[in-house]
Amino acid sequence: MADYLPKRKPGQALVMTASAAITGGQLVRVSGSGTVAPTSAASADWIGVAAQDAPSGAVVTVFTGGVQRVTASGTIAAGANVEGAASGQVASHTNGTADANIVGLALTAATTGNPVDVQFLRG
Repeated sequence: MADYLPKRKPGQALVMTASAAITGGQLVRVSGSGTVAPTSAASADWIGVAAQDAPSGAVVTVFTGGVQRVTASGTIAAGANVEGAASGQVASHTNGTADANIVGLALTAATTGNPVDVQFLRG
């Protein structure tokens, strides 16, 4: 049997192209072939957190796994599932409703505009 190496290990970064202006720390989603944009609502196409600011058309590094610090949209309790929200933020998720949109588990509590540590569910 031949040796195999994964294309990417969980928690490592991907390099993508921004299809819209991105601010470092925003949750981003796949917006096209090889491109990402900030999330604008809950969706299953989120991929990770932008490592730096990037204008549309520029290369951006995306952290896809592990624990990431994202900005809260609304009040989030520690232990709550979170999903993507407007402006690349995360919001509390209502369990049992479109659970494919869950980004991860909040490890800290936060209120609107403040950082929340999230353990990503995939990556």
